[in-house]
This record gives sequence, structure tokens and C-alpha cells, in this order.
Amino acid sequence: MVVLSKIYTRTGDKGDTALGDGSRVAKHSARVNAYGTVDELNAAVGLARVEYDGDEHTALSRIQNDLFDLGADLCRPEVEDGEEPEYPPLRVTPEQTARLEAEIDLMNERLEPLRSFVLPGGSRLAAHLHVCRTVCRRAERLVVELAGDEKINPAAVTYLNRLSDWFFVAARVANDDGRNDVLWVPGANR
Repeated sequence: MVVLSKIYTRTGDKGDTALGDGSRVAKHSARVNAYGTVDELNAAVGLARVEYDGDEHTALSRIQNDLFDLGADLCRPEVEDGEEPEYPPLRVTPEQTARLEAEIDLMNERLEPLRSFVLPGGSRLAAHLHVCRTVCRRAERLVVELAGDEKINPAAVTYLNRLSDWFFVAARVANDDGRNDVLWVPGANR
């Protein structure tokens, strides 16, 4: 159980922060950039939820919880092989990605195949979901960059990759099942 009785601690005033294992790193470290961008994504999802009702609202609520799981995963470095952590870390699982894939498949059944790239926009909700998609892609790039230097849970990258696809398909659904998608017209303004 988390208990936050005091919000400011002053421990980060010199530009460093504590990770989930208690170690301290610079606030501009690759790990903090990665989970900080996941937090930014979560805020964007919260904004999209304001536009949603029903099942989609529930799906976005689930995604926000998953993103907190992902942030917890990323802020807790993997232990060296053979070491046993004092407290088991919370890690994103392949099952969370499988759920996204099943939801993508269900939403995609409602859509006609694309014959052009989609420009972000259409409805307010679709525009918010496209912002979520692009922030998600940035988070994915930062997690991949982190994985190049440090050991991370590989399910984290897979989850973010699939989540950006989820946002894309959900944005099409939000545009009257793709009927109100804004399509790219190559060279239209030459």
C-alpha cells in the first residue's frame, strides 16, 4: 500500500532522483527519461478519457493502470543474474500485450482497410488518441534506447509497441469507424 503524506521531500533538489531499488541517478538519465515519458503518456491518456464514454473509457482506465505498472517496472532496475531482490519487482507481462492485441483485433473488425495514411485529427477524441499514439512512440524509442545500455524487461518494449497500434486503431474507431478519418493526399499543396 502506498501512503503519501508529504509530497515534497527536497531529495531531488540537486538534480538526482531515487529509483525503485533505492539507488540514485541523474534526473536526465535514460531510465528517468523513459519512465518520465511513460508518465507523460499516462497524462495524455487521462485527457483522452475525458472525451470517452462506455467500454472505451474502461479500456483507457485499464491502459492507465498498465502504464503505472510499466513506470514501476522501468524505475526498478533489473538485478544481476542469480541475485534475489528483497521485494519482487512489478513487471509488465506478455498477457497485458495479448489483451491489447485482442482489443485491436476487435476494433479493427469494424474498419475498412486503409488506402492512404491517416493524418492526426477528425474528431476531438481521435485527435487526443493520436497525441497518445505519438507520445507512446516516443516512450518506446526511449525504452529501446535504455535497453541498449541497461538490462530491462523485454515485455516493456513490446507493450509500448502494441499500445501505439491500439491508439491508432482506436482513433480510427473514434472517427466514426474510419469514415471521418482525415486522409493524407500526397503533394496536395504543391
